[in-house]
Amino acid sequence: MLLLSYTCRLLNPTVDNSFFRRAGLFTFLFFWAAPVILSAVEKMPGTLSVHDSLTAPNQPATIEAMLTGKSLRTEIPLGGEPIELLVAANVVATAMTGSDGRAFLSYTPKAKGSVLFTVRVGATSKTAAAEADANLAVWERRTPIIAVEMASLTEAPTVQGPTVTLLGKDAEGKHPMSDAASELGKLTQFYYNVIYVVTEDKAVGTNDQVNAQTRLWLKDQKFPVGHILVLPSDPAAFGTKLDELHAAGWKMLKIGVGRTKAFVETFLQRRLDAVMVPEPAKGEAPRKAKVAKEWKDVRKKM
Repeated sequence: MLLLSYTCRLLNPTVDNSFFRRAGLFTFLFFWAAPVILSAVEKMPGTLSVHDSLTAPNQPATIEAMLTGKSLRTEIPLGGEPIELLVAANVVATAMTGSDGRAFLSYTPKAKGSVLFTVRVGATSKTAAAEADANLAVWERRTPIIAVEMASLTEAPTVQGPTVTLLGKDAEGKHPMSDAASELGKLTQFYYNVIYVVTEDKAVGTNDQVNAQTRLWLKDQKFPVGHILVLPSDPAAFGTKLDELHAAGWKMLKIGVGRTKAFVETFLQRRLDAVMVPEPAKGEAPRKAKVAKEWKDVRKKM
């Protein structure tokens, strides 16, 4: 700018220097304001979450994702943001979040199995959010299903309720019951599909965080891949969900393996089979419930 001013004055000494002073001030203000403008378009932090889903081959599955941001100390839903669903690193569906922060993405798998999928915010989103992963269980409806209470897989102490939370502040100290992984692996290798039932724990995090941590624990302990079902702490929640699954066509869910009396009674009340493991104190097992002393005995009771 100074060079321009000097050159113009040489060519025309009568030129008013006020013009160049104003131009110089404008240039200074422009470069001073640029970082402010750029910072205004920086993406705000957000949290993206998703949970496991269940469907049959050639049947559409609805994947529900939730996008939230922080306002002071509370989580707020973020609407109007693009969400992408990826399978095998390919975008297979897109959707926008509603005012409640939820986006619903549809995907139709072709073959049975377990499909790992990822949800992420789209490139045009104003939100910077980490990706979130979950599993899509693709099962034939005619294949038998076994529901397993997470508490029956660990050496953790039990409490009364329909399910017992696997995770908590001492999650790293939870050890699987002897032979639980190998025995459940034998049950699922050729015959059963498995649903893992766990209760949501606010001390651990959201439903989706419990889902993710449960999946990691199962993988680390070498349990077979299954569908993780995270339920609220309401004692009636599992019974309600069991009825919903039957109404949705998953009628081959006819047996449960659990540790608590309430979980086992949920099946017995519907005239379904249930196995209690490990063996409870005398008189604690519900009438008509099958009892296994340890996981090695579970298959003998089915």
